Amino acid sequence: MSASLIDGKAFAAGLRGRLGAATAQLKAAHGFVPGLAVVLVGHDPASEVYVRNKGIAAREVGFHALEFKLPADASEDQVLARVAALNNDRDVHGILVQFPVPKQVRQEAILDALNPAKDVDGLTATNAGLLVAGRDGLVSCTPQGCMMLIADQRADISGLHAVVVGRSILVGKPMATLLTNANATVTLAHSRTRDLAAVCRSADILVAAVGRPDMVRGDWVKPGAIVIDVGMNRIALPDGKTKLVGDVAFGEAKEIAAAITPVPGGVGPMTIACLLRNTLIAACRQRGVAVPAGI
Repeated sequence: MSASLIDGKAFAAGLRGRLGAATAQLKAAHGFVPGLAVVLVGHDPASEVYVRNKGIAAREVGFHALEFKLPADASEDQVLARVAALNNDRDVHGILVQFPVPKQVRQEAILDALNPAKDVDGLTATNAGLLVAGRDGLVSCTPQGCMMLIADQRADISGLHAVVVGRSILVGKPMATLLTNANATVTLAHSRTRDLAAVCRSADILVAAVGRPDMVRGDWVKPGAIVIDVGMNRIALPDGKTKLVGDVAFGEAKEIAAAITPVPGGVGPMTIACLLRNTLIAACRQRGVAVPAGI
């Protein structure tokens, strides 16, 4: 058996298309478009690429996109002042401060200062709490994208055993909560889990989000499982080039699983699409209008 590939790139393209149509609808009916502001502190090359791609994607769906770049030696007070100004800007509905930030700036201070209604990364304590409580908030983008891909494979996951490997606040913990809210039975595993391979092997749905290339081997996968690989690891090749791989040994796992996300082209494209989705939802809530159907 060879697994079917879960095409996150195609799914994300479809979502962005719907978001573009919804944005045009909001502009025609209510006279506004969603506004997304991204703040970058310092000159990390990977972060600069991410910020640029987010701006491009936002403009492609018709959003008002803003980018603010602060120097690497910017003080915490300077960053917080920028966040405060964006909190008070009525035309900015979503704010994303690109992490990591330089060591003199505390991530927790930024999240505490951010208006939860504009927290399109879904990382503030308020939005995390709303998720745990099963109430409407803004959900962390990557886990939300994973849930959409899972639902596309199996609409009802009630009673299935889901294993999430990795317990970060960005992916692991919100992923486990989303799966729980969808009535799966969830195990949140991590580096100190005893016999991790056996735990993974029990999963009907396996989500790997640890940041270790090819850690999850083929014989860790239950036959017929849905495998979601969140890992994005760049490894060096013998010829001096590099290659992007996931946390799952793809070649092995695809012979066992029923469906699996590739890397690249799986979860990655969904993260930006869900960021745009969060921004549109936030804009509608702030302006007191209904979220257009279909997103």
